[in-house]
Amino acid sequence: MDKASAENFPVAPFFLPAAWRDDLMAVYGFARLVDDAGDGDLADPVGTADLLGVGQRPPVTPSAQSGPPTPAETVFRLALLDGLERDLDRVFETALHPGTADRPRHPLMRRLVPLVDRHALTPEPFRRLIEANRVDQTTARYPTYDDLVGYCTLSADPVGRLVLAIAGVSTPERIELSDAICTALQVVEHLQDVAEDLARGRIYLPAEDLARFGVSETDLAAPTASGAVRELIAFEAERARTLLDRGAPLVGTVRGRLRLLLAGFTAGGYAALAAVEDAGFDVLARQAKPDKRRLVAKAAAIFAKGR
Repeated sequence: MDKASAENFPVAPFFLPAAWRDDLMAVYGFARLVDDAGDGDLADPVGTADLLGVGQRPPVTPSAQSGPPTPAETVFRLALLDGLERDLDRVFETALHPGTADRPRHPLMRRLVPLVDRHALTPEPFRRLIEANRVDQTTARYPTYDDLVGYCTLSADPVGRLVLAIAGVSTPERIELSDAICTALQVVEHLQDVAEDLARGRIYLPAEDLARFGVSETDLAAPTASGAVRELIAFEAERARTLLDRGAPLVGTVRGRLRLLLAGFTAGGYAALAAVEDAGFDVLARQAKPDKRRLVAKAAAIFAKGR
């Protein structure tokens, strides 16, 4: 949960009602737990496995931080994700039958029960986030941009849909706009994390674009970005900006504190893009992080204009 402050956007800012903050942090806790299980970043993988009733044991030497996972590590991560999905089933069973159901075992999963009941949430967006992490265990390259966007429908779009559902403002039109923003945020994060992802054996830059700009995987492993890599990153950044521009009118469809929250989400994407541009599109030398003052100023402008 402490990782929330490192995100490009405010997860549950102070100006929201306490109930909303609690609900958003519960969703964030779930997403972070699933991501950490899929990335091999759990602080106590053995304890988590025991808690979830997962019989598979982790390898003696986890590989998460030193390169692609070993086959044994992949098997363990998939078993953890299966265990988390079973615990998700318990969340919804407990929400429906609080007196008789088997309660969720993980404390972050138990936090989902009241908001599932309060907002009549469905399992689909939660399952998609788990499935995205399963995909990460078997897919490390994306041939086309459309393939990457398809991955984002699992890894990013469900979060925006959950925010709309918690706020009680879901409509087909708002969901379409939210999906554009969330996919853009995911693409921007991939641009920021090129070096980190490559260290894990993954490349989220479409292979067709690497070929178009003459960029090899060896180029992505360099300590600084070549001219071709910078051109590639600039191209992908413009794609993300186009998606943000397409989804930003979502802000103008709501009012009050929700409007400010959505403005903050969207501004986080623009601020991260500005950081990538300020770095000369060299995302290999260091991770480009958004400037907080720039984020606040952009959020205020988006809030005022409604886009």
